[in-house]
Amino acid sequence: EVQLVESGGGLVQAGGSLRLSCAASGFTSDYYAIGWIRQVPGKEREGVACISSSDGRTYYPESVKGRFTISRDNAKNTVFLQMNSLKPEDTAVYYCAATERSSVCIVYDYWGQGTQVTVSS
Repeated sequence: EVQLVESGGGLVQAGGSLRLSCAASGFTSDYYAIGWIRQVPGKEREGVACISSSDGRTYYPESVKGRFTISRDNAKNTVFLQMNSLKPEDTAVYYCAATERSSVCIVYDYWGQGTQVTVSS
């Protein structure tokens, strides 16, 4: 069973930066994808970044493009989300999620517990 543990959330002022980490374990395939998804109460979940293990290709929605960067350290089985130029609307619980199926960065089967990110104005 895949296990994901997020860390790095906290309180930051608008315009500041945070770096989230996702420690992953239990993959049975060399081909998988890991993404970051955020949740605000009363709103739909929004995927903010995703990276493929096979070629390192990344994906971002327009809401965070140019501000967020996803990266990986394969030796440590860790994925990072660097968040710059943060805005109050970025406030949410951020979840790390993964999949081993072919629908890369579309659907996820494994989820972490989430880490809170709060951006003050």
